[in-house]
Amino acid sequence: MKIICIGRNYVEHIRELNNAIPSEPVFFLKPDTALLIRNRPFYYPSFSADIHYELELVMKINKVGKHIQKQFASSYFDEIGLGLDMTARDLQENAKKKSLPWAVAKGFDQSAPISRFLPKNRFSDLKNINFHLDLNGKTVQKGNSGLMLYSFEDIISHISQYMTLRTGDLIFTGTPAGVGPVKIGDMLEAYLEDEKILKCEIK
Repeated sequence: MKIICIGRNYVEHIRELNNAIPSEPVFFLKPDTALLIRNRPFYYPSFSADIHYELELVMKINKVGKHIQKQFASSYFDEIGLGLDMTARDLQENAKKKSLPWAVAKGFDQSAPISRFLPKNRFSDLKNINFHLDLNGKTVQKGNSGLMLYSFEDIISHISQYMTLRTGDLIFTGTPAGVGPVKIGDMLEAYLEDEKILKCEIK
């Protein structure tokens, strides 16, 4: 099982981090040890002093595919959930300054809290799915799938040109604006439309 994460897929988030808008989907990987399931708490790692939350819609792949054409891509997932791409921003920025890979900033243990998944047929329009994140009861991120630079189908087709997608693979589809730091004692709660499907206490 792979965890594939799309970067720079919402314009406002790209701007808040002063990054360039990509000409095609940008993706990176997290190991399966990054998964944090069943609303378990996230333990702040000792190697970072600047952990950030990034809420994302997540697709679960339901069959094996490679070189998938965009018009067939929608048949390769049938469930959608929410995930937090927890990022050690200080490690990431340090790596960027040295032009080094920043996998450690994204792929550390428990860096991918994940919700339960909902059937995609519950959503009447996949290009109009609302989601948001509350930090200690205050909304800090709001997103809508219609604001993604690259659609679910674009993403699946693009990734599959480079690596085989397998049943159970998870694809994080990018985060909207509003990312920020967490501290011990914080509570993150994530909503898909109006349904809370993910919570994560920072310990």
